Amino acid sequence: MSGLRDALTKGFGDAVLSFEGEGRDQAALVKPEAARDVLRALKDSGFNMLVDLTAVDFSRYGQDLPPGVTATNPAPEGSRFRLTYRLMKLGATEGLVLGRLAVHCWIVDDRGPASVKDLWPNADWLEREIWDMFGVKFSDRPGIKRLLLYEEFVGHPLRKDYPINKRQPLIGPKDERPRERLTGADLRPRIVP
Repeated sequence: MSGLRDALTKGFGDAVLSFEGEGRDQAALVKPEAARDVLRALKDSGFNMLVDLTAVDFSRYGQDLPPGVTATNPAPEGSRFRLTYRLMKLGATEGLVLGRLAVHCWIVDDRGPASVKDLWPNADWLEREIWDMFGVKFSDRPGIKRLLLYEEFVGHPLRKDYPINKRQPLIGPKDERPRERLTGADLRPRIVP
């Protein structure tokens, strides 16, 4: 892992914007257009697990702070979201963690990098969650569907500008019959023959 910084810089040049950390915990910031290629190279070099993929909305960073406290928004001009891929190199025979790496990239105009669901199949769910919660679309997934919310839900609730008091359309049961109330017996576990 000591040569990971050199290998990424040599292989991708100025697409790797920064690199920090030592040993088994490191982080790289890459350009979004190079993210997929960097992630493919990391998968080929032994990072065999995508542990997590998440996003952060920096649009209101530093606002609503107590008087006298200031904070500088780390987001580059024109960027609002930062994606973070958390990778792990897991030893196939011994099952030990041989390294961890976070790959960050800033998103411009809610348009994310290309999908990595073919590299790590669990990325399909994680990318759908990011679309559902933040509205970040992956460039090669035009028909992405919601994962946690229903299709008629309007907006993306983890955006900082999402109105918390907004009412959403509710989906009722398909039939118009009133539902029966649950009883305590309905909630108890039972053995079904």
